[in-house]
Amino acid sequence: MTSDDGPAPAHRPVSLEDVVAPALVSGPAFFRAPYDAATGRAFAALGVGWIWHLTGGLTLWILVVVSAGIVPALGIGVPLLAASLVAARWFGAAERARIAAQTGVAIPAPLTLGRTPRGFWSRLWAPIRDGRAWAATLYAFLAMLLTSVFFAVTTGLAAGAAAAAAFVALGRGSALAEWTGLSWPATVVGALAGAVVLVWAAAALAQYGSYLMVRLATILLGPSSADVARARAAVAEHETRLAEAAAHTARERAVVLTESRTAAVSAADTERRRIERDLHDGAQQRLVALGVELGVARRLADKDPEHAVAALELAHREIKETLAELRDLVRGIHPAVLADRGLDAALSALAGRSPVPVRVEVTGDLTPAGSAAQAAAYFVVAEALTNVAKHAGADSVRVQARLVPDEQPRRLRVMVSDDGRGGAEPSPGSGLEGLRGRVAALDGTFELDSPPGKGTRLTVEVPCAS
Repeated sequence: MTSDDGPAPAHRPVSLEDVVAPALVSGPAFFRAPYDAATGRAFAALGVGWIWHLTGGLTLWILVVVSAGIVPALGIGVPLLAASLVAARWFGAAERARIAAQTGVAIPAPLTLGRTPRGFWSRLWAPIRDGRAWAATLYAFLAMLLTSVFFAVTTGLAAGAAAAAAFVALGRGSALAEWTGLSWPATVVGALAGAVVLVWAAAALAQYGSYLMVRLATILLGPSSADVARARAAVAEHETRLAEAAAHTARERAVVLTESRTAAVSAADTERRRIERDLHDGAQQRLVALGVELGVARRLADKDPEHAVAALELAHREIKETLAELRDLVRGIHPAVLADRGLDAALSALAGRSPVPVRVEVTGDLTPAGSAAQAAAYFVVAEALTNVAKHAGADSVRVQARLVPDEQPRRLRVMVSDDGRGGAEPSPGSGLEGLRGRVAALDGTFELDSPPGKGTRLTVEVPCAS
């Protein structure tokens, strides 16, 4: 966004100096350095670091130097050096934890040694070849010097500021006051000015010393540049593989969608031809015959009433049979019970018309599945029950339907299983193949398990409407 005064300034990313030593990068932060929380953290980090480095760091440095010095002379120097460098790794981990707790800067750990080498000598030499352990040893020495210098200087400056303030309170009439040769008011002003300068210098140097310590730890205790490069390369390789896998999946998905769309168009054309054929051979012929009978009844109404009544009765039967055929035709397109009472009732109606005993098990409410998913499930069950009655030789059928909420998007799962002879195959042009195309067009899954002699299980999942 912009305003009349020009574009808003971009926010500068937070740097290490902003966190540890804000007095070095910001004027306002410099003026509030004596009472800034960063100064307190810096003093604490230098003080604790000075004690820790003079004890643990110095001990580690002596162990590594001595063990490295006796390696050429005595064989015991090798295991002692390996143990010392393992301890250097532990020292580095402890130092990273201390810095994170006192300054709020989290330094990532360097890469581990990797797979444990086989063999005694390989395991013994692995720590000696660890560059990060040697870097931690160097850090122990340099940090000891750094914290000693900065802690001593900042402590001295703070003590000088305290002494100047004490002189103002207690030094009037002392030899030092007389030695200055100034009046007491001028001496007070000079002492207070010196105290202020010393306080600011101590605060700024404390922040700077803490920053140098953290910076040194980042270089020597964190991952090396080679480790960072390898990690970035590994991430880039992983992302490349994911992108390739996603592209491959997208290509396969495009092929599947193309095939399913073609199958859906073909199935729709086949269904249209079936409807045309059923209308031509059934309802249309009956309507023609109905027209003929009604014409006969009209001609005989005055001359032969009995024959006219018989013709009307025949026309009435034709009307009822035509309506029944039209109901069956419409049911094949979309059953009325499915729209009126839902999938549960529609499956029960299919089970009631099946010549083979069918047990229907519906878990939960199937209404959220949507009309397209429910219609697909209905026709899957209808075709499966028809195949069981014609080919399976089964004694019983089990129909299960439920929503699968654990998947995204939510899916409607229908399973039809029988105890028949098995061996069913969705051959081209068969009803099962048509169902496979209908399910694929809805982005669903179609699984048929029909080992010979062990019955058939058909499992279909279709995504629900969002």
